[in-house]
Amino acid sequence: MNIAIRSGSAVSSFCAHSGKARRGQAVAMRSRQRGVVAIEYALVFIFGLLPLLLLTLSGVLIFAAKQSLTLAADNGARAALQYGASSAARQATACAVAEQSMQWLLNFSGDTPDCTDGPIVVSTIACPSNASLSCVQVVTSFDYSAHPFIPGTQTVYGWLLDSISSSAIVQLDNT
Repeated sequence: MNIAIRSGSAVSSFCAHSGKARRGQAVAMRSRQRGVVAIEYALVFIFGLLPLLLLTLSGVLIFAAKQSLTLAADNGARAALQYGASSAARQATACAVAEQSMQWLLNFSGDTPDCTDGPIVVSTIACPSNASLSCVQVVTSFDYSAHPFIPGTQTVYGWLLDSISSSAIVQLDNT
């Protein structure tokens, strides 16, 4: 019985010494690895989270641009219906109102509309429902491939969209 205790204490004292040695090694390893978590977090943020945030922001801006173009086309068509006696006056009014509604996109792209070609096109056409009636069509567009909101995203969204556009048609009162 005495032998077992002595051998047990000898084993436990050996384990205690090896445990101290292991703790010393662990402390040395921890001091060498200090700051590794911060570097790993920075790499995950830069290569993982940041691109997702930029793509999400770019998608939100594209959605806002589409909404602005739709609003500009609708407002321009309504203005052509309400204001102006002649066809030229209606087209000029529609163009001015559409330009006002999408001014932030025009400022961003640096385009100036002339209402016959470019970001805003206003034209008098035969109505699709009845060719004997006249309609005003307002088409607004934004060239995303030439003016991306975040540089580099035109390659990501290039397969999906090249140009964002919207149109509105309103039937004129033929009096």
